Amino acid sequence: MKLGILETGDVAPELKARHGDYPAMFRALLGAVEPKLEFATVSVVSGAMPAAPGQADAWLVTGSRHGVYDGLPWIEPLKGFLRDCIDARVPVVGICFGHQILAEALGGRAVKSDRGWGLGVQEYDVVPGAPAWLGALPEHFAMRALHQDQVVELPPNAHVLAHSAHCDFAAVAYGDPERPEAISLQPHPEFGPEFMDELLALRAGTTFATELADEARASLVRPVANEAWARAIVDYLHGVLPDAA
Repeated sequence: MKLGILETGDVAPELKARHGDYPAMFRALLGAVEPKLEFATVSVVSGAMPAAPGQADAWLVTGSRHGVYDGLPWIEPLKGFLRDCIDARVPVVGICFGHQILAEALGGRAVKSDRGWGLGVQEYDVVPGAPAWLGALPEHFAMRALHQDQVVELPPNAHVLAHSAHCDFAAVAYGDPERPEAISLQPHPEFGPEFMDELLALRAGTTFATELADEARASLVRPVANEAWARAIVDYLHGVLPDAA
């Protein structure tokens, strides 16, 4: 199975040397669950775009410091490419910014939320009757999050998979939840605790208040469901691409 990674954000230079870029984080996360996965990166944030959905068996859209509303020259082409993937029945996985732009591309809406920042380890609940490919995930789980933007309106035929008090649409399936055309997740399964701690420290007092950063950094001792979500993503892809083992 070849997974194309659509890189929509850059890791700060102060952190990149120690932690790698976002595609490297996803290669480590998903490769640990499925060693046979092959990866290819397209740096959308640098202006590149795949020629066609079929260049990979599936695509993953990374997080980004940008917002879906920023009007950058690659935003609308990326939305168009994601729609092309759905039309071609090529699965898509969206994470954080990827979660938001996938919703926007398919007819939903994401905004800078008046609920403020979701920072540090956050608690989520899986909805009743969740699909089989989410079987590795406990009913209640925690994840590392760093976002102010949120999906506030779902597209047609989208189904909530998980939510929290802060984030109504924390995980979403598009189409039949058992065999969806795409899935997306607001928090970050690819973020390790050291990277998250350094990122919060770097942005404290500028991107968000120091007090919020300190509280979020203190939460990082709590366990999270990164491995369970990695398994869920891989199980989803195997379920909709049974011949791409």
